[in-house]
Amino acid sequence: METVEGRSLSNSAVIPFSAAEKPVPEANGGYQAVCFNAMKHGILSKLAVLAHEDHAEFDDLLAALIEEQRPAGMTEQHLIEELATIIWRKRRVLLAEAAKINESLKVVVNNSKSVVASAAPFQRGLASDDTRLSDLMTRTPEQIAETERDAELDLAAARKAAAILRKGGPNAYEKALRVLRQDSRDWWQDQIEDEEYPATAEGLAQFIREVLEPMWIRVAILP
Repeated sequence: METVEGRSLSNSAVIPFSAAEKPVPEANGGYQAVCFNAMKHGILSKLAVLAHEDHAEFDDLLAALIEEQRPAGMTEQHLIEELATIIWRKRRVLLAEAAKINESLKVVVNNSKSVVASAAPFQRGLASDDTRLSDLMTRTPEQIAETERDAELDLAAARKAAAILRKGGPNAYEKALRVLRQDSRDWWQDQIEDEEYPATAEGLAQFIREVLEPMWIRVAILP
C-alpha cells in the first residue's frame, strides 16, 4: 500500500516552481533602463535648461547623479531629476550674481569719486579725481604702504623746497629744484614744456602750492 509519505513525495515531484523560487532578475538591468529613460525622456530636464545654456552640461550632471544614486524606479528617477534641477538653478543664480557684481564694479570704476566718498566720507585724500579705485582694489598692503611712504617723502621735499623759495636769496630756484625728488622734478619739467608755469622761482612756488602739495597729501592719505 502506498504510504502517505510516498504519495506526498510523488506529488511534490510534479509541482512546478513557485513564484518565490523563480530566478530574480538582476537589479542592474532595471537601473540601466531607468538611467536610459531619465536621460532620454526626463521631464524636468527639458524645462530646467534654458535656450542659451549648455544642455550637454546638464546631461552630464544628471548622469553623474544617476550613477551615484542608482535609482530603481520612476519615483527615484524623478527625485534625482529634481536634485539635478536644484543644483542647475543654483549654478544659474551664482552666475547671474557674479555678472551683476561685475556690472556694478564697472559702474563704480567709472565713477569712483562718489563711491569712495560714500564708503569713506571722513578719509581725506581718497575722494578725489586722482583716485583710481582699481588701484585701491588690486594693490597689496605692502604696495599701498610703499606708495604712502614715497608720497610722504615727496611731500616733505616739496614743503622744504617751498620754504627755500619763500626765504629767497641767490640761487633759490636752483636750490629748491635740487631739494625736490626726481619724480617731482620730472613733473615740473613737463609743466614748463607745456607752458603751464614759467621756469622761475615764482612759477615753481605756485606749482608746489597748487599741484605738488595737494597731490602728495592725497596719495599719502595724511590726516
